[in-house]
Amino acid sequence: MEKKRITDFQKTVWNFYKKNKRSFPWRETNDPYNILVSEIMLQQTQAPRVVAYYNAWIKKFPDAKTLAKATFSQIYPFWQGLGYNRRALALQKLAQEVVTRHNGELPKDFGQLQELPGIGPYTARAVSIFSYNRPITCLETNIRRVFIHHFFTEAEIITDEEILPLLELALPPKQSREWHWALMDYGAHLGTTLSLSKGGNPNRRHKNYSVQPKFEGSLRQIRGAMLKNLGQGPKSFTQLITAIKRKEEPVKNVLAALEKEGFITYKGSKYYLA
Repeated sequence: MEKKRITDFQKTVWNFYKKNKRSFPWRETNDPYNILVSEIMLQQTQAPRVVAYYNAWIKKFPDAKTLAKATFSQIYPFWQGLGYNRRALALQKLAQEVVTRHNGELPKDFGQLQELPGIGPYTARAVSIFSYNRPITCLETNIRRVFIHHFFTEAEIITDEEILPLLELALPPKQSREWHWALMDYGAHLGTTLSLSKGGNPNRRHKNYSVQPKFEGSLRQIRGAMLKNLGQGPKSFTQLITAIKRKEEPVKNVLAALEKEGFITYKGSKYYLA
């Protein structure tokens, strides 16, 4: 890769960011717990939607110790509507591990971060970058879109293994935090503008690209409706069937799964949020 091509690419990203930098509350802090909460919320959810949830969550659960003590029934109202409720339960279990193993403080060590439940390679890298400005790279949807658009215009199938060396070449070591924000903002912009163009979203050419399954009529929709109803108070099986207007068999299956996963409990002929 020619050095000039990388330099020109950096200029393009920085110039866009200078004029179009987005403002989010999680960009106003270096606190690793706050950064972690934002990263979990941002999974499969657009950033503007996350803002109100993030602000309310941090106000109610300002640290891992507070979150670790909460029950799911206390947590759920602050997650309801954000979707993918497993993330809320996973975040709470992670907080409990942080309290047990690290006295309530997220470890600074990258390896120790990755050992915590619910933190994969990307999240560990993101926490390290946005909390400590570590000179490492991370790859997510918007960043992937930027690199495919600029460096793989002719390729039909692209892999992360092809993108990763370019991430390293383009990284300004002392500006890791700001650089990744710039990439994300530029990538979000491309996601809007390129989706309307003939070529469409560049991420469609990634080897692992997949279209999200339909929400309407899915088990995920039933799960969400079930938790929403139980969030209003305990209900019997018959009351749940009536409330969500679904057949008995899928409702039974969803209830069993939710109970096994720790979302709900069954006491005295009624279901409750755990």
